[in-house]
Amino acid sequence: MDNYRIALDAIFHALSDPTRRAVVQRLGEGPATVSELSEPFDMALPSFMKHMRVLEESGLVSSSKSGRVRTCTLEQQKLAAAERWFEEQRALWSSRYENLDKLLEQLQGEDNGS
Repeated sequence: MDNYRIALDAIFHALSDPTRRAVVQRLGEGPATVSELSEPFDMALPSFMKHMRVLEESGLVSSSKSGRVRTCTLEQQKLAAAERWFEEQRALWSSRYENLDKLLEQLQGEDNGS
């Protein structure tokens, strides 16, 4: 479970930045080169590469180099880990709300019966 938490921490850290979220969103459409990915952003390439490094270290993005061209790919199984975490949280809170609703209904029934 600890490795799961550490992996999630890295994923959520990577997704905490709007530039990196935009890169992940773009890679959801398919692989792209670093130059294609950096095009929409008004920043120097070394600054953009720091964002790419965070994404690669989190495991959300992988890259391969052919000559001078680096192509990046979204690692969807890592994104699915974050999605699973959200689903777990949603189920937990849904259960809590259902229990609260049942308790409130029970209390209202006791108030109406007295």
